[in-house]
Amino acid sequence: MNEKYAVSQRLYAAIGEGMFHLDVFGDELAKRKGWRGIGGMEAIYLYLVQKHNWTPATVRSMNHEDLRLALHEEMQDWTLPKEARG
Repeated sequence: MNEKYAVSQRLYAAIGEGMFHLDVFGDELAKRKGWRGIGGMEAIYLYLVQKHNWTPATVRSMNHEDLRLALHEEMQDWTLPKEARG
């Protein structure tokens, strides 16, 4: 694999890992809020809609870096649970 593709592969792997972490954190948010039948990214979207009165379309259009920034305080001291680690 040439260097250009190796860099691209690492970049997209990091983006995917970041999205996975957000998805798992969404499960944690749903648990904290006592929400049943929702988790992952849907829980993150719902939480941000309720917290900031943003529209679902606004929240869904945010990239993972913006979502992580919007959840900065909530994610303090949170670590990926053991059962989600590979």
